[in-house]
Amino acid sequence: MRNNRSNELTDRRSAAADAKKALLEAYRTAKEAAEPNESARQAERQAIAAAREERRIDRERVKAEERERAQAEAAEREAAIAAAENADAEAREAAEKSRISRVIEDEAARKAKRDQRYANRKARQG
Repeated sequence: MRNNRSNELTDRRSAAADAKKALLEAYRTAKEAAEPNESARQAERQAIAAAREERRIDRERVKAEERERAQAEAAEREAAIAAAENADAEAREAAEKSRISRVIEDEAARKAKRDQRYANRKARQG
């Protein structure tokens, strides 16, 4: 009976080793069969990644263009504000000069009238 048990152990060991070899062989054949599909999937993943990168670059380009346009608009607005402030300052300066010249003319006319009155008075007295 001892020999019988020993043979059963040996049989079980060899059966387990054969099963292990069969599983390994089945795995290898499945892997080799899946390789064409794997390369196709890898190519598809690379194409998707390239498209994603292209979309990202396009988004960045659009953002940069939008940023440049916004900066140009801001510069334009600032230039318009500066021009308006310049025009206001020039208008105020012109108004001030006009007022000063009117005051000087009025003062000169008043002095001329006073001198005329003085001359008339001297002419009556003299």
